[in-house]
Amino acid sequence: MKMKSETEENQLEELPTYNHIHLERKANNRVKILKSLKGKLRNNCTCSTRKVKKTITGFFPVIRWLPKYNIKENTWGDIMSGLIIGIILVPQAIAYSLLAGLKPIYSLYTSFFANIIYFLMGTSRHVSVGIFSLISLMVGQIVDREVQLAGFDLDDDVVKSIKDGNATDISMNLTTVNITFGMLNIECGKECYAISIAAALTFMAGIYQVLMGVFRLGFLSIYLSEPMLDGFATGASLTILTAQVKYLLGLKLPRSPGIGMLVMTWVNIFKNIHMTNFCDVVTSAICIAVLVAAKELGDRYKDKIKIPLPTELVVIVVATLISHYCNLNEVYASSVSGVIPTGFIPPKVPDFSLMGKIAVDAIPLAIVSFAFTISLSEMFAKKYAYTVKANQEMFAIGFCNIIPSFFHCFATSAALAKTLVKTSTGCKTQVSSVVSAIVVLLVLLFFAPLFYSLQKCVLACIIIVSLRGALRKFKDLPAQWRLNKIDAVVWSVTVLSSALISTEIGLMVGIVFSMLCLIVRTQIPHTAMLNHIQDTVFYEDGGRYENLLPIPKIKIIRFESPLHYANKDYFLQSIYKKVGVNPSLEIIRRKKLEKKLNKKKENKETEQMKNNDNNDIHIQLVNKKNDLETIVLDCSSISFLDTSGMNALKGLLKDYKEVQINILLACCNTSVIDSLCRGGYFGKQDKDIHKMLFHTIHDAVEFAREKELLVTHSTV
Repeated sequence: MKMKSETEENQLEELPTYNHIHLERKANNRVKILKSLKGKLRNNCTCSTRKVKKTITGFFPVIRWLPKYNIKENTWGDIMSGLIIGIILVPQAIAYSLLAGLKPIYSLYTSFFANIIYFLMGTSRHVSVGIFSLISLMVGQIVDREVQLAGFDLDDDVVKSIKDGNATDISMNLTTVNITFGMLNIECGKECYAISIAAALTFMAGIYQVLMGVFRLGFLSIYLSEPMLDGFATGASLTILTAQVKYLLGLKLPRSPGIGMLVMTWVNIFKNIHMTNFCDVVTSAICIAVLVAAKELGDRYKDKIKIPLPTELVVIVVATLISHYCNLNEVYASSVSGVIPTGFIPPKVPDFSLMGKIAVDAIPLAIVSFAFTISLSEMFAKKYAYTVKANQEMFAIGFCNIIPSFFHCFATSAALAKTLVKTSTGCKTQVSSVVSAIVVLLVLLFFAPLFYSLQKCVLACIIIVSLRGALRKFKDLPAQWRLNKIDAVVWSVTVLSSALISTEIGLMVGIVFSMLCLIVRTQIPHTAMLNHIQDTVFYEDGGRYENLLPIPKIKIIRFESPLHYANKDYFLQSIYKKVGVNPSLEIIRRKKLEKKLNKKKENKETEQMKNNDNNDIHIQLVNKKNDLETIVLDCSSISFLDTSGMNALKGLLKDYKEVQINILLACCNTSVIDSLCRGGYFGKQDKDIHKMLFHTIHDAVEFAREKELLVTHSTV
């Protein structure tokens, strides 16, 4: 054996030595799950005056903030915004009754009770809760389906001749059948059955929302992505628009509830276009022109006009007067709203015999209602620097559905348009909701019969113009495509499925598709090959930046995703592709070469031939070995490992070790380190951790270079 000279030993001593950073981990004091659960149960089950008070004030936030109400600063803004929202609410409530397939009086009831209950239970100061076009449409589709299944004619638009009726008249109906309710057979007409379905549906949706609040499932709203919700609202807006066209044209068309409603409705419109009522067409053209012009002027001069113009109310008042004095219903057969009685119907328990029919339908209704309410609450809370409680919002919107369902109301939600008006007119607290409720109450008690002659085409115009914001999303699609193609695809798929299939199926398709996109993005993440930024200790993606320096015999790879069972195979293939060496194939290749070498040795050929072949094979093995010596895995983007991910890393380490390639890990977080330690990645008792794990990429590179120099000098 040849001894090293004294000069060579001195050269080895003069080589730079890598100083590994040693950090001592704190003791991990794990809390025992059983002990923690017992503590929480004990804390929740104990009763004290303070806890009771906290529970009550938490459930009714109004108790906490109303005594501190600043009359001087808040009163004027709350009264003004409440009056304006109330004035806007009345025509919208009457209009949205067309979407819900119910009489206008029920929309007014819904607006009144929703405002009062949210005032008591809501945590947002600015959100306007009440009727919402999308929710009304979803309710209307279910009501139409059940009414049709019960044997009623959906297009029974006979107008009652009683002009000065009261609230008790509404329980009567011209067409009646015997419907079984529980143990009793009750004669119930179309209108009675429709509101019974709507009330039962609303009750079930409220129950689902309260259960979500009890089990603290408010966080589920984060899985409803913004592109999906926008696409759902836009697709539903197309359906709403389609449903109102027949009123604009004055056509008596059969409704087409269920799948393909939009297509079937347009087919029926073109089939019956020759039956257009020209009085309704002229009225619709004038109303849309006035409403759109007023909206555009309001948007253009919103900084100068502090109070929004009550255009809808003006249009309704003028149109009603013209219709009444010109006898448009009698002369031109123009369809009108009919009797809107005054007062309140006696409360009634929702019919539990109907719950089974609509239990599944109430789920998407509950999801959409709470999703829009929570998202709007959080958006305006962030804008005005206060906080809202997601679970309490769930309780609030849940009881905004449960309690009104006893008073012949249908489902509610927060509405963006009214919330924007509310904030722009100086709203400070939910006291404005009480003012809006008082305005609706005055209409319910005194002014409702005055809307008898109001044409339905005018209500349809109000609904269509209110969809401007959602329909404008089509204009934003090219910008969205440039910004994020996946979000644009999610939006488009949700729009198409909501419009062409149905709103409920569209919601389901949108949620599933957006989740699949998220899963695919985590399963097929970006894998980057990092190179050195000259004269620094930093490294970046060589495929994205210019003038970066590759490091000889070292490859640095960053996998930009958690490592788990769903993407472990993609992780391994990405590493093999970036490194250029598949260890399994390399092992097979080397075994073949070794087998060839052994075979040559066994053959008794000339000595010259054997020497040449052996040298060639030896050169191939040595050259392949020296191409790459170290792989550094940048784990900064790996937030967690599961068992499959850990086994993938262990397998990678083992396979590359067989082909004389080292693997070093850098920038691991503590949870990943703990997973690797538990899996025995660093050997028994983690004895090799300081040779395999580094705090920065540069530390790992320097360690690999030092090791390479030591190996080189030791073999000289």
